[in-house]
Amino acid sequence: MRKANNRMMDDTPSFPALNETRIAVIGLGYVGLPLAVALAERYPVVGFDIDTRRVIELRQGQDHTREVAPEALQAAEQLSYSDDIESLLGCNVYIVTVPTPIDAHRRPDLQPLRSASQTVGRVLGRGDVVVYESTVYPGATEEECVPVLERASGLRFNQDFYVGYSPERINPGDKAHTVRDIVKVTAGSTPEVAEYLDQLYASVITAGTHKAGSIREAEAAKVIENTQRDVNIALINELAMLFNRMGLDTEEVLRAAGTKWNFLPFRPGLVGGHCIGVDPYYLTHKAQALGHHPEMILAGRRINDGMGAYVADQLLRLMAQRHIPVPGARILVLGLTFKENCPDLRNTRVVDIVRCLEDYQAQVDVFDPWVDSGEARDEYAIEPIGEPGSAQYDAVLLAVAHREFVELGAEILRGWLRSGGVLYDLKSALPREAVDARL
Repeated sequence: MRKANNRMMDDTPSFPALNETRIAVIGLGYVGLPLAVALAERYPVVGFDIDTRRVIELRQGQDHTREVAPEALQAAEQLSYSDDIESLLGCNVYIVTVPTPIDAHRRPDLQPLRSASQTVGRVLGRGDVVVYESTVYPGATEEECVPVLERASGLRFNQDFYVGYSPERINPGDKAHTVRDIVKVTAGSTPEVAEYLDQLYASVITAGTHKAGSIREAEAAKVIENTQRDVNIALINELAMLFNRMGLDTEEVLRAAGTKWNFLPFRPGLVGGHCIGVDPYYLTHKAQALGHHPEMILAGRRINDGMGAYVADQLLRLMAQRHIPVPGARILVLGLTFKENCPDLRNTRVVDIVRCLEDYQAQVDVFDPWVDSGEARDEYAIEPIGEPGSAQYDAVLLAVAHREFVELGAEILRGWLRSGGVLYDLKSALPREAVDARL
């Protein structure tokens, strides 16, 4: 499969002019769909996804991720959706927005990226540009993706086609910082392509762009954004453990410290999701390949990866103090998503709490009005319940501060407890005096 190309093979191809740009966005998840909608305001866009159900859903004007409203989907008249590779043949810019997860051994899993590169390579033409938005370690675009493009297309990098990198900065569930409102870092494989891509993104990103000096610089900038947050949260998590031993309320300590203008407002908690709990492993993988042992980054990862077990242990200790037998106890966990007010279940660490409690033979129910039950069942073998009944549980753990839970308030949450039951607030979302313990 190859698109028609009218250029002579010995000509040096040029990338498309802005007014000739026809874009394909590969992957229509939390990153790809909002970007495709934004780009479709200026350019013809094909949104491509291998999930036929996702394509059908979007054609019907619905987005289960809740990132794009139905009216915005309807207004995107230049955007079409497809799972057919032949629909990509009319495009000349390909933007890859597929996930970059880690495997069971916490090593980078680049298979989705390689598969997307193979797909693009099959339709790549001379003068086309491929842009990667997926988070990777520095060097991955040119070392891992470009060879796949060359093999699949039979074309030569920086002679027949070009590559760029513009890392995604989507914050799922955040309606105040949409793709248009966040500065876009851009980079290209040649100075000319870098300028072209910077202009392309600048034409739809109202917050502006920052043109990095190279693709590797842009890759590094992205991966350290979340690594920095991960390390900072790990520090606060460790402090929370320490303050718990001291009998201090962590939230009150942080509020007092936060009165200084330059104190960073991080809070303790679970660290999951598609970025913060994953991206540092991409950087440490590359560091170790170069013979450097990244002590602080890995220490932060160990602390944050252990927080689910720590929270479960704290709840079990509290139950023991109240003489509540754990085997057979009924425990309600409020929230399953990796963050509040968002249906995103990717890499949620609430699962760690559930598994730890189940290991002690507790009967655990999970209630989350934001999640898709089928997805929870398929991904984690968890079947969320409907509205809890009154006086059914020995413990209630507020794991995710969805606005529905906060608005219900501690009194209603306590109504789900049996006499003598305990209410644990992981997120410090409820008044201190209204709960039995908080992280």
